[in-house]
Amino acid sequence: MSRRSDLATAKTEQHANIFAALGDPTRLSLVAKLIDGKPHSISSLTTGTKVTRQAITKHLTVLENVGLVSSFKTGRESLYELDPKPLESLQEYLGVIAAQWDKALHDLKAFVEKTV
Repeated sequence: MSRRSDLATAKTEQHANIFAALGDPTRLSLVAKLIDGKPHSISSLTTGTKVTRQAITKHLTVLENVGLVSSFKTGRESLYELDPKPLESLQEYLGVIAAQWDKALHDLKAFVEKTV
Protein backbone atom coordinates (compact mmCIF):
# COMPACT_ATOMS: atom_id res chain seq x y z
CA MET A 1 0.00 0.00 0.00
CA SER A 2 1.35 3.46 -0.86
CA ARG A 3 2.05 6.20 1.64
CA ARG A 4 -0.59 8.37 -0.02
CA SER A 5 -3.16 5.59 0.33
CA ASP A 6 -2.20 5.10 3.99
CA LEU A 7 -2.70 8.82 4.64
CA ALA A 8 -6.07 8.79 2.91
CA THR A 9 -7.16 5.78 4.96
CA ALA A 10 -6.02 7.44 8.19
CA LYS A 11 -7.90 10.64 7.27
CA THR A 12 -11.04 8.65 6.48
CA GLU A 13 -10.82 6.87 9.85
CA GLN A 14 -10.32 10.22 11.60
CA HIS A 15 -13.41 11.64 9.89
CA ALA A 16 -15.42 8.54 10.80
CA ASN A 17 -14.38 8.84 14.45
CA ILE A 18 -15.38 12.51 14.54
CA PHE A 19 -18.75 11.76 12.93
CA ALA A 20 -19.29 8.96 15.47
CA ALA A 21 -18.46 11.31 18.36
CA LEU A 22 -20.85 13.93 17.00
CA GLY A 23 -23.57 11.32 16.51
CA ASP A 24 -24.48 11.49 20.19
CA PRO A 25 -27.00 14.26 21.02
CA THR A 26 -25.28 15.14 24.32
CA ARG A 27 -21.88 15.50 22.68
CA LEU A 28 -23.37 17.51 19.85
CA SER A 29 -24.97 19.88 22.37
CA LEU A 30 -21.61 20.21 24.16
CA VAL A 31 -19.98 21.23 20.88
CA ALA A 32 -22.77 23.79 20.38
CA LYS A 33 -22.02 25.25 23.82
CA LEU A 34 -18.28 25.31 23.18
CA ILE A 35 -18.58 26.92 19.76
CA ASP A 36 -18.39 30.39 21.31
CA GLY A 37 -14.61 29.96 21.57
CA LYS A 38 -14.49 30.51 25.33
CA PRO A 39 -13.23 27.98 27.88
CA HIS A 40 -16.03 26.33 29.86
CA SER A 41 -16.02 24.43 33.13
CA ILE A 42 -17.88 21.18 33.58
CA SER A 43 -20.29 23.04 35.87
CA SER A 44 -21.17 25.56 33.17
CA LEU A 45 -21.55 22.80 30.58
CA THR A 46 -23.88 20.87 32.91
CA THR A 47 -26.12 23.88 33.56
CA GLY A 48 -29.54 23.51 31.95
CA THR A 49 -29.22 19.77 31.38
CA LYS A 50 -30.36 16.69 33.24
CA VAL A 51 -26.96 15.11 32.61
CA THR A 52 -24.65 14.52 35.57
CA ARG A 53 -21.21 16.09 35.84
CA GLN A 54 -19.70 12.61 35.62
CA ALA A 55 -21.56 11.90 32.36
CA ILE A 56 -20.54 15.29 30.92
CA THR A 57 -16.93 14.47 31.79
CA LYS A 58 -17.17 11.15 29.92
CA HIS A 59 -18.67 12.86 26.87
CA LEU A 60 -15.95 15.52 26.94
CA THR A 61 -13.33 12.76 27.06
CA VAL A 62 -14.79 11.24 23.88
CA LEU A 63 -14.68 14.66 22.18
CA GLU A 64 -11.13 15.18 23.42
CA ASN A 65 -10.04 11.76 22.09
CA VAL A 66 -11.10 12.74 18.54
CA GLY A 67 -9.45 16.15 18.78
CA LEU A 68 -12.57 18.30 18.95
CA VAL A 69 -11.98 19.48 22.51
CA SER A 70 -8.93 20.31 24.56
CA SER A 71 -8.74 20.83 28.29
CA PHE A 72 -6.50 22.59 30.73
CA LYS A 73 -6.46 23.09 34.47
CA THR A 74 -6.97 26.37 36.27
CA GLY A 75 -6.45 25.66 39.94
CA ARG A 76 -8.59 22.64 40.75
CA GLU A 77 -10.96 23.22 37.86
CA SER A 78 -10.70 21.76 34.37
CA LEU A 79 -11.72 24.02 31.52
CA TYR A 80 -12.66 22.82 28.05
CA GLU A 81 -12.33 24.53 24.68
CA LEU A 82 -13.42 23.56 21.19
CA ASP A 83 -10.72 23.04 18.56
CA PRO A 84 -12.37 24.04 15.25
CA LYS A 85 -9.71 22.41 13.01
CA PRO A 86 -11.36 18.95 12.91
CA LEU A 87 -14.70 20.58 12.04
CA GLU A 88 -13.03 22.56 9.25
CA SER A 89 -11.54 19.30 7.96
CA LEU A 90 -15.01 17.72 7.99
CA GLN A 91 -16.41 20.70 6.11
CA GLU A 92 -13.78 20.28 3.40
CA TYR A 93 -14.48 16.54 3.25
CA LEU A 94 -18.23 17.12 2.91
CA GLY A 95 -17.52 19.67 0.18
CA VAL A 96 -15.65 17.02 -1.82
CA ILE A 97 -18.50 14.55 -1.35
CA ALA A 98 -21.07 17.18 -2.36
CA ALA A 99 -19.09 17.92 -5.54
CA GLN A 100 -18.97 14.20 -6.35
CA TRP A 101 -22.75 13.91 -5.87
CA ASP A 102 -23.34 16.99 -8.03
CA LYS A 103 -21.22 15.46 -10.81
CA ALA A 104 -22.98 12.09 -10.51
CA LEU A 105 -26.40 13.75 -10.69
CA HIS A 106 -25.30 15.88 -13.65
CA ASP A 107 -23.99 12.79 -15.46
CA LEU A 108 -27.23 10.89 -14.72
CA LYS A 109 -29.33 13.77 -15.99
CA ALA A 110 -27.24 13.99 -19.18
CA PHE A 111 -27.58 10.23 -19.70
CA VAL A 112 -31.35 10.27 -19.19
CA GLU A 113 -31.81 13.26 -21.49
CA LYS A 114 -29.66 11.61 -24.17
CA THR A 115 -31.65 8.36 -24.12
CA VAL A 116 -35.08 9.99 -24.15
